[in-house]
Amino acid sequence: MDKSMIDTSIYQNPLNTRYASKEMSSVFSDDFKFSTWRKLWIALAESEKELGLNISEHQIDEMKQHIYDINYEDAERREKETRHDVMSHVYAFGLQCPNAKPIIHLGATSAYVGDNTDVIQMNEGLKLIKNKLLNTINNLAQFSLKYKDLPTLGFTHFQAAQLTTVGKRSTLWLQDFLMDLEELEFQLSRMKLRGVKGTTGTQASFMSLFDGEHDKIRKLDKMVAEKMGFEKTFAVSGQTYSRKLDSQVLNVLMQIAESAYKFSNDMRLLQHLKEVEEPFEKQQIGSSAMAYKRNPMRSERIGALSRFVLVNTLNPAITAATQWFERTLDDSANKRLVVPQAFLAVDSILNIMINVTSGMVVYEKMIKKHVDQELPFMATESILMEAVLRGGDRQELHEKIRVYSMEAGKRVKEEGLDNNLIDLIKKDSSFKLKAEEIDKLMDAGNFIGRAPEQVVEFLEEYVYPVLRNNNDILNMKVDLKV
Repeated sequence: MDKSMIDTSIYQNPLNTRYASKEMSSVFSDDFKFSTWRKLWIALAESEKELGLNISEHQIDEMKQHIYDINYEDAERREKETRHDVMSHVYAFGLQCPNAKPIIHLGATSAYVGDNTDVIQMNEGLKLIKNKLLNTINNLAQFSLKYKDLPTLGFTHFQAAQLTTVGKRSTLWLQDFLMDLEELEFQLSRMKLRGVKGTTGTQASFMSLFDGEHDKIRKLDKMVAEKMGFEKTFAVSGQTYSRKLDSQVLNVLMQIAESAYKFSNDMRLLQHLKEVEEPFEKQQIGSSAMAYKRNPMRSERIGALSRFVLVNTLNPAITAATQWFERTLDDSANKRLVVPQAFLAVDSILNIMINVTSGMVVYEKMIKKHVDQELPFMATESILMEAVLRGGDRQELHEKIRVYSMEAGKRVKEEGLDNNLIDLIKKDSSFKLKAEEIDKLMDAGNFIGRAPEQVVEFLEEYVYPVLRNNNDILNMKVDLKV
C-alpha cells in the first residue's frame, strides 16, 4: 500500500494537508510510531541480555534489520482478528524475525511500547516547537530593535493613550513568547519515559524473569531509558504513566497559542489602521468579490488555529482527572486525536508566525498621521508647564486648554476636520510661547518616555543571551502551503 497517496473521497485532516510541516507530521506518523515500538523492543531485549537472560546477539541483530521495513498489511490483518494493536505488531515483527520471535516483548505490557513511544513523540515534537519558537523570537527581536525609536499611538481600551514606539510594542509580544520558551524548556528538562514497569506498574513479570533480583530489575528500567535517550523514568506508574504529563505538555502548547492569538489580534487591528501589515504577495487575492482588499488572512489563521489549541487543552486535563486506579482505556482514543493534533496545530501556528514576523510592513507616514491627530491633546500638559514657567497662571491656562480641547474635539468628531488645538493655543498670547517654541514641544519624540531604552535593555539582558545560545537554528525560512 502506497501510504503517500491521498484518498480524495474521504476526509483528510487539514492540519496535515494544509498547515503543519512535514517534519511535525512525520513525528506523529505511523512510520515513526511503529519503528519506535521496534526500537523499544530491541532496547528491552538488549538490556535483558546484558542482565543475563538467554537472548542471543543473532536474535537482536535480526530485529535490528527490520526496524523500518514495517509489514503493515500483516499487522492490519492480525488486528482485525485480535482487536489488539500491540499484539498485532508483535506478531508482524515476529514474521520478519522468526529467530527473535520468542523473545520479542518479553515481560512487557502494551503500555511499554505505547506509552514510551508517546513520550518520545512529545519530546521530539517539543524540540521542533522550540526551534520555531526561537525563530519567532528572533524575528520579533530584529523588528523591535529596528523600530525602537518610531513613535506610535499607544492604546488602552483601543482608545488613543500616551505614545509608545512600534519597537516597544513589539517587545510586549516578544516577552510573551520568551515566557513560553521558558515553560517549554522546563518541560523538556523533566521529560521522562514510563520505563519498564509491567502490567500494573509493579514489575511483577520481571520479578519472575530475573528470579526476584530487584537490582537487576531497577537496572533494566534505567538501561532501557538510556538506550532510548532519556536519563530518567517515572518513579512509579500504574499500567500507564500519569496522564498529567499529557496535560502538562499541552499546557505548554496552549501558552504558545495564547501568545500567538494576542499577536494576531493586534496585527489585525494594526492592519485595519493601515499602520502595520502582514506580508501580502504579488499574486495574492484578498477577496473573491472586492479586488482591492488586503485581508489579514494569515493573522486570522493564527487566531483560528490558536482557538483550536486553547479548547483542545481541556481534553488531556479531563482525561487525567478521570483515570480509574491503575488505568482505564477511555484515554486511548482521545489521546490519539488530541496530542498529535495539538502539536500539529502549534507547529502550523509557528510556521505562520515565522512567515509574518519576517516580513511585516510598517507604514511610517500613516503612523505619523495618527500620532499628529492625537498629539495636540497629549502635548497640552507640556505646553501648560512651559507657559507657567514663563509667568502664566496655571488655573487660567488650564481652563483655556480645556475649552480649546472641547472645541477642537468637536471639530474633529462632528465636522471631520483636522485637530486645530495647537493653532488655537498659538493664537492666545496669554501662553507667552512663540509658535516655533510650541512646535518644538510638539515633537513626538518628547512623549515616548524610555521606550527606546527599554527595548535595548530588554533585548540585551533577556533576549540576546537566549538567541546566542541557539544561534545555529536561527533564520529559519518557512514556505506556507496556502
